[in-house]
Amino acid sequence: MKIDILNLNEENLLYIPEENSYPFSCKYCLYWEFPQEFLSFKHAKKEVLLEKKINWLHNTIRLFGNCGLVAYIDGKIVGYAQYAPSKLLPASLSYQKQPDDDAIFISCLFIAKKQFQRASIGSKLLLAIIDDLRKRKIKAIETFASKNSSNNPSGPIEFYLKNGFYSCKDYKDFSLMRLEI
Repeated sequence: MKIDILNLNEENLLYIPEENSYPFSCKYCLYWEFPQEFLSFKHAKKEVLLEKKINWLHNTIRLFGNCGLVAYIDGKIVGYAQYAPSKLLPASLSYQKQPDDDAIFISCLFIAKKQFQRASIGSKLLLAIIDDLRKRKIKAIETFASKNSSNNPSGPIEFYLKNGFYSCKDYKDFSLMRLEI
């Protein structure tokens, strides 16, 4: 089993795996990028959603640099991660405890294929994010992690605790997790 982690770009975004229910794929999900419009997207065509995601990707790369990673196993995409400053992921600013300005926010770290969940692919994606951000002299990473479900976009709280994060704000169903790098 050969694992490759590559930077997210428009080309590999097109091949992110799809699911049977909304939002169908990370490539169509715009929750963090466009929170005011998110509910109306439920009835939008996939092509419209993908175009908005690509436009967000281009803009974020221009303003911030690389903002995502894609995990491949034997040449097929199995995982996806997305991260950026909170101002480029405005839904993160709508929570009572917002990510700090010194931190980069992970909006998604998701292993799409069940058979590859709990197979260290998520940890490899997270380590690649940490390496990327250390090279850019970023001081911290934050994300919202679920207490109850491992099937949420950023992953379960246990995953982040295992990887050195701590909870800086606890909510009923999730925590704002932080890692100083």
